[in-house]
Amino acid sequence: TDPANLVERLQGEASCPICREHFKDPAVIDCGHSFCQACISQCWEGLETNFSCPQCKETTQQKHLRPNRQLAIVLEIAKELSLQVLKGSGVEKMCAKHQETLKLFCAEDQAPICVVCDRSRIHRAHKVVPIEEAAQEYKIQTETERKKIVSEFEQLQQFLEEQERLLLGQVENLEKEILEEQTDNVTKLSEEIARLSDMITEVEGKCQKPASEFLHVSLSHKYPISQHRDRTTLESWALSLCLHLKMNVILDPDTAHPNLVLSEDQKLVRHGDTQQTLPDNPERFDSCACVLGAEGFTGGRCYWEVEVGDKRKWALGVCRESVSRKGQVKLSPGNGNWAILLRDGEYKACISHLTPLPVSVRPSRVGIFLDYEAGEVSFYNVTDGSHLFTFTDTFSGTLRPYFCPGINAGGTNTAPLIICSVPIQARQNLCP
Repeated sequence: TDPANLVERLQGEASCPICREHFKDPAVIDCGHSFCQACISQCWEGLETNFSCPQCKETTQQKHLRPNRQLAIVLEIAKELSLQVLKGSGVEKMCAKHQETLKLFCAEDQAPICVVCDRSRIHRAHKVVPIEEAAQEYKIQTETERKKIVSEFEQLQQFLEEQERLLLGQVENLEKEILEEQTDNVTKLSEEIARLSDMITEVEGKCQKPASEFLHVSLSHKYPISQHRDRTTLESWALSLCLHLKMNVILDPDTAHPNLVLSEDQKLVRHGDTQQTLPDNPERFDSCACVLGAEGFTGGRCYWEVEVGDKRKWALGVCRESVSRKGQVKLSPGNGNWAILLRDGEYKACISHLTPLPVSVRPSRVGIFLDYEAGEVSFYNVTDGSHLFTFTDTFSGTLRPYFCPGINAGGTNTAPLIICSVPIQARQNLCP
């Protein structure tokens, strides 16, 4: 038997009796006949009973459709066998469905078809051209696309080469800048070490002098200290050392008086016009409009700075963790507070009585230095680098930063207190 005839018979058996096309999603009904899922569903559309087989007319009361997976497998085998038979016979450009030469090309389906396919319902409204014409058109499109890709690749390659040269040049320049900066820093550090060594030697020599002579001596003028004429060498040196002990201080909202408004990052506090409804927890101040820092200190050294700007009232310092939070707070070491304040245009240290501080340049930023073991709390005018005041005491227990922005005073003191970062490079004017 001719293999081509066998293939033709197999294809006939693999066709749906309704649409006469190859099965698509074959389904078998109760009588045993198979149809395309879509075809039999369309035939039975609208029926609720008496489902009749389109081939043998056998009727059932209920609709039973089951996928015919075995038939689907046989259909795939038939398609592969058809192609193999056609290729084996030397007929490579024949329509597997109609056994006609594939002379046309369907633009919509992007597939070669025969003249019979062209007249079928499926391709009737499609754009169909001779296959040679379609092949030539696609060759032109392919060549155009190839040239476009090659051009884009060449542009990309050129761009990458330019970027490589640019980045290599930048790296080379950066290496030179880093090397120059390192050399400059080493030179400056060497000079600084030599200068500090001379200062130490001079101070040690002066410490050996008699008390009467020691009280009248001053450091020599061979150590220039920036352009700030009112700063002393020791003040500047101490403040520059403080900067190396800087720490990140934030506010504790649980201690804030209800009238105080804190920023989201807990770095800013100002006095509000209205009192907020807040829990009256034991940690919260209820009369004094102040707030504490979140972290407590039980030892060591630390330094932080607060921007006071042009405020007319404020108080800053440290206090014991155990300080009274309820009722009026009197700022004094005896009450566990070591603070300075601005009031009525005067800067004062809060001792047992308010002690005026000599201030030549109005500070817009104040630095606070705590040396727990030494029992010292020092305050610095960061604006001109001068020392404001130092408390000396014996500390015990936990100490916390203290902040009081002062009341608004009719809108004349609305500016906030701001806890600042202390970048050393930006504080070069504080160093000797």
